Amino acid sequence: MKKSFIVSMLLATLSMPSFATEVDIKTTLGTIRVDLNEEAAPKTVDNFLSYVDEGFYNDVIFHRVIQGFMIQGGGFKADLDRKQTHHAIAYEGNNGLYNDRGTIAMARTQDPNSATSQFFINQVDNAFLNHGARGSAGYTVFGKVTAGMDVVDKIGATPTRNVGPYQNVPVTPVIIESISRVN
Repeated sequence: MKKSFIVSMLLATLSMPSFATEVDIKTTLGTIRVDLNEEAAPKTVDNFLSYVDEGFYNDVIFHRVIQGFMIQGGGFKADLDRKQTHHAIAYEGNNGLYNDRGTIAMARTQDPNSATSQFFINQVDNAFLNHGARGSAGYTVFGKVTAGMDVVDKIGATPTRNVGPYQNVPVTPVIIESISRVN
């Protein structure tokens, strides 16, 4: 009796879904819930969560918004002052995840190993951003929106303008009030 109970408990445990980390991105236009994929992008998720835990994302903006493409934030205050970041992380874009609608990925420069705090959420499938799509590194996807795509689309529809060297800046700032762990 004891042996069969133990075996059934072990089987039940094995069939349970793996624990995932979710975050809520609370903005002035609503909340976006994101399920982070630690298995596919462990260094990227760890980096993102270090900024989350420090409160780094409190009161930064979505500074680059292109309707029908993506919304990008995580590096600038409302006055477009750039926040000081940690060192860049290694590229993890060859992880089997794709820049599909609702995925979150790291923004970077032309150097694949240059991502720090900035991220973007894909409004549409952006296959050209995937690893190897243009014969080179893509953009590291590290999670997926599970609630709040209507908020992403609302942010994406925000009127934009150019401000100095920055393009596609929302006319009315879309502020990330906070990003916090859900579980």
